[in-house]
Amino acid sequence: MGVTPHPFLDVDGPIAFAHRGGLSVAPENTMAAFQDAVTLGYTHVETDVHVTSDGVLVAFHDDGLLRTCGIDARIEETPWSELRAARVDGREPIPLLEDILTTWPALRVNIDCKTTEAEDALIATLVRLGCLDRVCVGSFSDRRLRRFRGHFGDALCTSTGPKEVASLVLASRTRHSLARIGPARAAQVPVSQGPIPVVTRSFVACAHALGLQVHVWTVDDPAEIARLLDIGVDGVMSDDTRALRDVFSARGLWR
Repeated sequence: MGVTPHPFLDVDGPIAFAHRGGLSVAPENTMAAFQDAVTLGYTHVETDVHVTSDGVLVAFHDDGLLRTCGIDARIEETPWSELRAARVDGREPIPLLEDILTTWPALRVNIDCKTTEAEDALIATLVRLGCLDRVCVGSFSDRRLRRFRGHFGDALCTSTGPKEVASLVLASRTRHSLARIGPARAAQVPVSQGPIPVVTRSFVACAHALGLQVHVWTVDDPAEIARLLDIGVDGVMSDDTRALRDVFSARGLWR
């Protein structure tokens, strides 16, 4: 089964992703974190998006501000005029997704769309910026992914949704032909889901047989990063951008 190639995945060797920009020197999902990743040489970063009450698309993981900003408020219930004053870890402002995409025009950005409310804003941003060649969209919602795929077609790179991942896990234990993956180009998965192993040699082999790359999140331990590379994964997402770079460099994979 073939999958149409996409520029986002057109990389010689496995991909190192700076998860939320990394946590090495700056707070997650901030311009300072993404700048650090770019300075280190990362070509791919991962981020998340939510939308404010007045339709502004921000790069932020949680649905609320309490953990990172110390403010008891939900993003979807807060206007941008208030949100822009918040500081992540008391230091850095919350960026717009557009800030990331326009500040580094060559940077490839993996985007996790967190809510139904953010769908329209994400579609509008991608259309306005004309950047489909350097983004990949993922979601924990199968319905959400169907909408993005229906809107953009083959021009958009998407990762597998929950049902597709479950199908891949089952197929990796039985027959590869049983997998139902739709137009996804990458399986972006954790090493395990609770007690259930996800990323195994057979899972990687199954995904590759179907033309899918395998990207694993979120792995900070160098020994585990090395083990995953040994079983053939195509990408690793890490908060520890320096550890990930060091493992890739030691194997001659850092470019």
